Amino acid sequence: MVDLPKKKVGIVACSGEELAEGTVTRLAALKVLEHLRPADTVTICLPLFLAGGEGDRAFAKFYPTIAVDGCELRCAARATEMYSSKPAASVMVRDLVVENNLGQPEGKRRLNPAGLQVVKVTAKQISTLVDELLDKRWDRQAGTFVEPQNTIVPLQNSEEAEKVATCSCGSGIPIQMISIEGHEITLVALPAIFQQFREAGKKPCDATLREMMDTVKIYNPIPVEAEQTYTTAILSEYTAFWNKGIA
Repeated sequence: MVDLPKKKVGIVACSGEELAEGTVTRLAALKVLEHLRPADTVTICLPLFLAGGEGDRAFAKFYPTIAVDGCELRCAARATEMYSSKPAASVMVRDLVVENNLGQPEGKRRLNPAGLQVVKVTAKQISTLVDELLDKRWDRQAGTFVEPQNTIVPLQNSEEAEKVATCSCGSGIPIQMISIEGHEITLVALPAIFQQFREAGKKPCDATLREMMDTVKIYNPIPVEAEQTYTTAILSEYTAFWNKGIA
């Protein structure tokens, strides 16, 4: 296992602008991110997520997320499950309105008083879910909860900054693009794996590569039929990484 950044909870808010409830989701998420739980949450941009934002998708795949939707379409929850993993928790504004006997939100750019009250209730619900999720251990491989965990040690800075990207939502999950048969493939945690193996003095060789691939497959789905191709590409990347470190 490599050391990934401290676990946080991602918040995926609905981007619908045609409904007042969509405005509620964004304002509630912002309230949690900036005021209620700023140290424990990161935002995941839904439009970027849908457009193929690798950093956001990597976070949603390996860390728990809360989908915050305005209506029954549940676009945020469905998109998260389609492109990464099923959200660890979901909030739907219309359900909260009914459950708490609140007034109907109105207004798209400027909410009415009832809408502002719904923002407070929604933000409180999100914060409660954040606290619950942080008390549980999230298994990144299985996408499920296990027993309570200790804090994950933050990843040290990599010298390969020009080749390494991190999650655009600020989670710090390292990702790296490698070329597989002419296609750019994103591998999660690869920079951290390279760094850990080099610090352990593990030179590029068959034994090292077998161990490395076992680790890579913890964080990334590798198609069985393409495993040899992935292995060759990863060996090439690690060899270049190793040689740069001793140059």
